Amino acid sequence: MTKQIEAETLRKWLDTQQPVTVLDIRTDEDRAQWAIPGSVHLNAYEALRAGQPGALADAAFPLDRPVVTVCNAGRVSETAAAMLAERGFDARSLAGGMKAWSLAWNAADVPLQDQSCRVIQVRRTGKGCLSYIVGSDGEAAVIDPSVSPDVYLELANRHGWAIRYVFETHVHADHLSRARELVRQTGAALLLPPQQRVRFAFTAIVDGERMSLGRASLTAMHTPGHTNESTSYVLNDTAVFTGDTLFINGVGRPDLHADPEAARQRARALFASLTHLQALRPEMAVLPAHASEPIAFDGRAVASSIAEIEAWLSGWLVSESAFVDRVTARLPPTPPNFARIVDLNEAGEFPTSDPTDLEAGANRCAVR
Repeated sequence: MTKQIEAETLRKWLDTQQPVTVLDIRTDEDRAQWAIPGSVHLNAYEALRAGQPGALADAAFPLDRPVVTVCNAGRVSETAAAMLAERGFDARSLAGGMKAWSLAWNAADVPLQDQSCRVIQVRRTGKGCLSYIVGSDGEAAVIDPSVSPDVYLELANRHGWAIRYVFETHVHADHLSRARELVRQTGAALLLPPQQRVRFAFTAIVDGERMSLGRASLTAMHTPGHTNESTSYVLNDTAVFTGDTLFINGVGRPDLHADPEAARQRARALFASLTHLQALRPEMAVLPAHASEPIAFDGRAVASSIAEIEAWLSGWLVSESAFVDRVTARLPPTPPNFARIVDLNEAGEFPTSDPTDLEAGANRCAVR
């Protein structure tokens, strides 16, 4: 019988740097969409489906470590693992494939000049979702939770923090929010930007409002454009959580749930928001809600500074009209299932079925 490995076990292996070869056997097209960081790619999918050894017949891998084969759903990878096992490798198939890997995560400390607080970046490595725990003097806030509440609870407990607030920067379109469940388990206050979209109770945090957290504070900064309600949160004078408004190498797309003219209107709002963010202190860390690539298990935060971003963003912000034309001409493909995900997030509901069916695939929230 072909050996299997669960996604959580592989996640722990990679997180603890255990020697392992991750072999991605998918097509070039599927691989280009999203992949496990550090994995090796051999385009053997079609050959294996046809029962042919193909690229695996002579493939060489280190014999001192397991080989984990990966496909989209975990079926063809079983064939690959069986073929490699016959050749003497300790091979096993990733159960559920990349769909199961969608929930895998890792974490990194964010280096800050301000010692009154600590920020941990929690990353869904496959989807590129970035969420955060901010801790100070025994209190914590979670921003844009996108993985199981257990992850944030375990990290908070490890540092002796009680989760007091859960913030959302906007209504997300590419992942199911875990905010309400985290609030249910912790009794924390749920803070969202003012809007009429969601159909559940929350505390509105308005532009300029400041929430204290131990010796730190988070101040709301309304930054519409990606969505009308999009809000960034400024941590002391040291970092800004920009949601899907500003990334380290791109800006938020303005077109989801919008016709072409509404998308242009949002792009004009985004121009103003980016101009406001650009005026923050050059040393301030920019901490977005997504990354454009799978996130390695390297302990390095996905972050930049206002000054570093200014180096490329200034060319985008020469004029409003040029910015609008540029952004609307570069829109990436529409994210899969985004309408259903938005509807669930607006209702505050979480599906009873496997959420990876909705969330599978990389995020497509950025324009670069």
